[in-house]
Amino acid sequence: MKIAISSKGNTLDSEVDPRFGRCAYFIIVDPDTMEWEALSNEAAQTGGGAGISAAQLIADQKATVVITGNCGPNAFQSLRAAKVRVFTGASGRIKDVIDHFQKGQLTEITEPSVGPHFGML
Repeated sequence: MKIAISSKGNTLDSEVDPRFGRCAYFIIVDPDTMEWEALSNEAAQTGGGAGISAAQLIADQKATVVITGNCGPNAFQSLRAAKVRVFTGASGRIKDVIDHFQKGQLTEITEPSVGPHFGML
């Protein structure tokens, strides 16, 4: 299993970014081995379609779970189409969020948690 977590930085000590499509990085983690890598989210700087582009990046990494603060409608639909489960409401350090996920303490969503263009600055 691979988990993709929206992150403000590129380490396990970084904070979860509340935005999915416009987060600075994705931390891709195998929770069984705790092997991980940080991927820069190039979609964060695009004018539009950031959620869809970010979802494609996650699907290309073969992640089956996304953990983030919020997930808008376009990103959510793209992730669902790729059979990626989405958990929102996460905050704090990446390594703590992984622990919360493993303990079943995060909420899986069945619809977007925010409206379109939520992550726009």
